[in-house]
Amino acid sequence: MTYKFTIVVPVYNEEENLKRVETELLNYLEIASVSTSILFVNDGSTDNSQSLIEAICNHNNAFDYISFKENRGLSAAIKAGFDHVDSELVGYIDSDLQTAPEDFNLLLQHIHNHELVTGVRADRKDKFVKNMSSKIANGIRRAFTHDGMDDTGCPLKVIKTDYAKRIPMFKGLHRFLPAMILLQNGRIVQIPIQHFPRMAGTAKFGLWNRLLGPLMDCFAYLWMKKKYINYEVAKSSK
Repeated sequence: MTYKFTIVVPVYNEEENLKRVETELLNYLEIASVSTSILFVNDGSTDNSQSLIEAICNHNNAFDYISFKENRGLSAAIKAGFDHVDSELVGYIDSDLQTAPEDFNLLLQHIHNHELVTGVRADRKDKFVKNMSSKIANGIRRAFTHDGMDDTGCPLKVIKTDYAKRIPMFKGLHRFLPAMILLQNGRIVQIPIQHFPRMAGTAKFGLWNRLLGPLMDCFAYLWMKKKYINYEVAKSSK
């Protein structure tokens, strides 16, 4: 079957969440506004995540997976997902399910007129320190990128695949996806979505990689913006 939309699900030590992930995604496939498949990217998990992923994929035709030899980080997992999909649209959602798959339908309503549609967690259910550090980090990033986005860390996005594949990802750059689409002269928009407390497992980001890490990544983004190559073919004999 040919799918129009692929949801990439990065996984790192989420064995406590994966059965719920399967249930929620299967429920979404029943109501998805376009034909949709799922791609798990196991980012070198050291728990039982891989066995659970394989079991899920074995009895669900719309589910596939790739698995890293070792942990390489969220940006690498997202980039690998982008590289391996062949659908017209690609999105991603975190396996902690603090966002709802059903909200992909809200984002998909706007993808025709944009190259990236991102969720914005209007009523976040995180702890105070996490909320404040994210707000500060987003403010710093916005000052560097001028992308106008309030919540680039929101783990619910839809992107036109040809644009996603051209993003030169490096560690930490998952926070700069809207800015990288702007470098391609793409159009971006943010849409309010639901947000929920984490039900199981543990958060993979602390104060360092939520606040100080992104500040360092801003300088990497500025370097890439200066060096970025963007072209559009007018004619070709092929």
